Parts: sequence; C-alpha cells; structure tokens
Amino acid sequence: MPDTPLKQAHAPTVSPRPSACPGLWRIVSARDGGICRIKLPGGLLLADQADAVADAAERYASGVIEATNRANLQVRGIGNDHAGLIDTLLAAGLGPRDAASDDVRNLMLSPLAGHDPAMRLDVRPLAEQILDLLQGTPRFHQLSAKFAVQVDGGEGLAMLEHPHDLWLCALHLEQRSWLAFGLAGCPADGQVLGAVPLEQGPALVRAVLGRFLDLASPEQSRMRQLLASCAVETFVAGLEVPLRRDAAVLQWRRETAGSPWLGVVPQQHGTALGVAPPLGRLTPDMLRGAAHITRQWGDGSLRLTPWQSLMLTNIDPAGIEQAQRALSALGLLCHSHEPLARIVACTGASGCAKAHGETKADAVTLSALLRTGAPASVHLSGCSRSCAVAHVAPATLLARSPGRYDLYLRDARQPGFGALRATDLTLNEAGAMLALPTEHLDD
Repeated sequence: MPDTPLKQAHAPTVSPRPSACPGLWRIVSARDGGICRIKLPGGLLLADQADAVADAAERYASGVIEATNRANLQVRGIGNDHAGLIDTLLAAGLGPRDAASDDVRNLMLSPLAGHDPAMRLDVRPLAEQILDLLQGTPRFHQLSAKFAVQVDGGEGLAMLEHPHDLWLCALHLEQRSWLAFGLAGCPADGQVLGAVPLEQGPALVRAVLGRFLDLASPEQSRMRQLLASCAVETFVAGLEVPLRRDAAVLQWRRETAGSPWLGVVPQQHGTALGVAPPLGRLTPDMLRGAAHITRQWGDGSLRLTPWQSLMLTNIDPAGIEQAQRALSALGLLCHSHEPLARIVACTGASGCAKAHGETKADAVTLSALLRTGAPASVHLSGCSRSCAVAHVAPATLLARSPGRYDLYLRDARQPGFGALRATDLTLNEAGAMLALPTEHLDD
C-alpha cells in the first residue's frame, strides 16, 4: 500500500493574491501559454493523481508537464479553460484547504524520506505537522510564494545544496532526537544556529516564521533579504522557544549525501527505482506509464525529486528489469550514463520571453558532444534567473544570444554561477571544452 499522503482538501475559499509565481489557482502567462504549479506534499504523488495530471495536461493544455527543482509539477501551455483544469486537479486531491494556503506549501523532503537506509529519523510525521501549520495559520499566508522550508532526516539521498529560508536537520545527541536549524541556506554549508527536541519542531517553525513576519519589511520577502539588515544573532535572540546552543549543536555538521538518484536505489526495506524525464519534461504517456509501473511492481506512488526526476519506491526486485525496460521505452532516463542525464535546461525562448536561447533544443545537441560528466552536472540557462537549478551547478552555460553561450565553472570563491571560463561559445565549442577530462563534471 502507498504511504498516506499529507492531508489535503479541495474547495477554494478565497482568490489567490497577485504574484508572478505560478500556483494551482494562480495560472500565470508565458510565451507558450499558461503555467500551473502543483505543489506536492513532500513530493508525494499517488498513481491515480498522476493519471489525473496527465489527463488534465492533455485536455486543458499542450500536454507538457514539468518536474521542478523543488519536487513539484508544472503544467504548461494552458488554454482558456482555467477553471476546468483547476477543478480536475482539485478533484484528484492535488490542492490545499483553500487558495490562500497554496503559496506556503513549499516544504521539501528527501524523495526517500521514511525509506532511506541512512536516515536518522523518519521525518514524514513532522513534515505533516509543519504543513498543517503552514496551511492552517492565516498569518503565514502572508509569506512569499517562494518562501521555502526543508526538513532533512539525514538521508543518504538528499538535496543538500538548494537554499531554503528555513532548514531543519535531524540529529541524535545523548540518545535523544533533536532538530537543528539554520536560516537562508542549506544543510551542506549552512551554519547551525541551535536545536530543539524533536517534539518541539512545529513550535520552532512557528517561532521562526512569526519572527520573520514581525521584522521583515514589505520588500524583504525572503529570509536572506531580512538577514542583510538584521544580524542573525538578533533574529535568534528574539525567538520565543527554548534553544539548545552548546558546542555539540553549534559545531555539528551534516554528513555529505551520496546516494544515486537514477537507476536502482537501495531502500531500508526493498528497492527504489529512479527515473528522469529528459530535461525535466514529462509527456502524459510518461506519467501514466510510471503510474502503471508503480501500481504493478511498487507501492502505487511516485515521488518527485529536486533533480527533476521521479522515484518509484518499494519496487518488487523481481520486476526491476521489466520496469526499467518499460520506463525506458516511454523515453524516461533510467541510467546515469545516458547523455541527456548529464544536462539540466530551463524552458528556453520558445516558452519564456526572458530567455536568450532555445535551451531545451540546444541541450539535446550538446548532450551528443559530452563524453563524461555526472548526472545534472551541466546547466543551460536562458537568462541569469537560473529557473532550472536552485543551486550552482558544476558547469553553467548562460545564453547570450541564439546558439551562443558563456561558460561558467562552479567556484566557491566566486558569486553567481562561478568563474567565467569562456564567452560567446557555439555549442560545438562548448561541447569541446566540457568534454575535456576535468574534475568539475564529477562533483
């Protein structure tokens, strides 16, 4: 049986506020039509819900479905019948309690939360409590549609580089479970500011978000903006929750995650299967096919990942090879050595007016030129907003005009995309540089 999804309900009670960020009720316009973002509870998508998304994308839109880097889904190319699309998704249980609470459902977990062999803690019950808190507290509906929270249970399969406004990480001290936290960063390199006993996790979240709203000006929609004018220690000192801040907590650092997210992935009990739509784009047939496979061989659920991919959990070992063959036949990437698995690309000029190049098409061309590279190690961005990747990729090609790119390599000493290595490259020139045996592609 699939895991119980975090609680959802259907009927909207208020209209969504204006924002440039898509939501379920707020469909925003793009060059290729409307965009609807479906925020999934902890990345969880049941098989029947996957079918509903596929049907809605075909009936009300162009059939383009995107996996996002926050483990959500987007439907693109939406036509005029917004109400029909929204009603279909709500009927499938893919919406929050009301429209006002949709924006705050930015809660990211490991795609193997509750199943990862390396986890310190199953954080799904805590995540459900936090999601209830976000949805059920009207004051928190004032938060930006981009304000995000991460709950890390110490899993081996975890995205530790995406920055979040508040991140929480499980640790064990003195035979007790604690929840460490940090602000405006990520577990990979963020400063631990304190910890609370696990059962105080929701109270900590309430205190942090309330403190943020007390201090932030209207222009300060993200934690990093507030902390540019408010010292971290000043922020922490005003939290109305007892914190543990001794050396054992403040000097603690999260171990590096290292589990693969493509191919066969070990679970605590059983096996998971990671697959990726090429360049993050699913067709309705891909989504339906993945839903069919998880019904047949798995637990009837899919998990979206921050690598713009899918994780099928509790797959029967007897069906792994058959499932991979079926998913590969649908066009999904099932192995890390596949060339397109090395590349992440934004929507590009065909769908976004801000893009300076056709990044999706260029990525297909570039993939044939790359001989080496870890999955998602090369990022093609149509502009400086970096919509496809929330962290800095090992290598970034930034479009400057159709078919021409600037190449950046990740460098912790440099802001933005990293160190500029070459400018105005053709795809062949970029491919030749990236095909050289350099260490950065294996980061």
